[in-house]
Amino acid sequence: MSGRPVRVLLADDHTLVRRGVRLILESEPDLTVVAEAGDGAEAVELARAREVDLAVLDIAMPRTTGLQAARELSRRLPGLRLLILTMYDNEQYFFEALKAGACGYVLKSVADRDLVEACRAAVRDEPFIYPGAERALVRSYLDRLHRGDGLPERAVTEREEEILKLVAEGHSSKEIGELLFISVKTVERHRANILHKLGLRDRLELTRYAIRAGLVDP
Repeated sequence: MSGRPVRVLLADDHTLVRRGVRLILESEPDLTVVAEAGDGAEAVELARAREVDLAVLDIAMPRTTGLQAARELSRRLPGLRLLILTMYDNEQYFFEALKAGACGYVLKSVADRDLVEACRAAVRDEPFIYPGAERALVRSYLDRLHRGDGLPERAVTEREEEILKLVAEGHSSKEIGELLFISVKTVERHRANILHKLGLRDRLELTRYAIRAGLVDP
């Protein structure tokens, strides 16, 4: 990639955040933002349609989250570098980001300090963990191993997560079926499985869970 700037796709549902991040990146001669997306689904479409070297993804976005987009991009475009930019200082999200194929995790609160360095590390295919997190994450990981717990498991499958998010956003079973190209009966079965797995009773509890899990904005 020498001789030209790294081409960055920026995905965040807040225009002001995208504008601020764009200013940070484009003040550097080796980085240029070539595409912007307002949600994860649009990010996947743009990454496949444009020549992009690095995707910077927010976690909580409408339609498709940054983690869901990262998983799909890892499968479809294995050469694309992925970076998670988030307001969540959360160890579970950090592990999910790594499992989704991201090579870095940057907090929005310190983006002006860390983001450029994280982008450059990602392009070199080196991991980036925001300063201050390493010790806590390593300690937590070692504690888990000592207890014999291993890494945290996903509470729901990827498909269930997609449906959970769409239900929490207020979509009907018919709308979800049309969006995901599955039958209404299949949507209802997944929905029942999700409620049973998570011990929830109705859409309100499901929505609260989705907010806590970072699938939708409060």
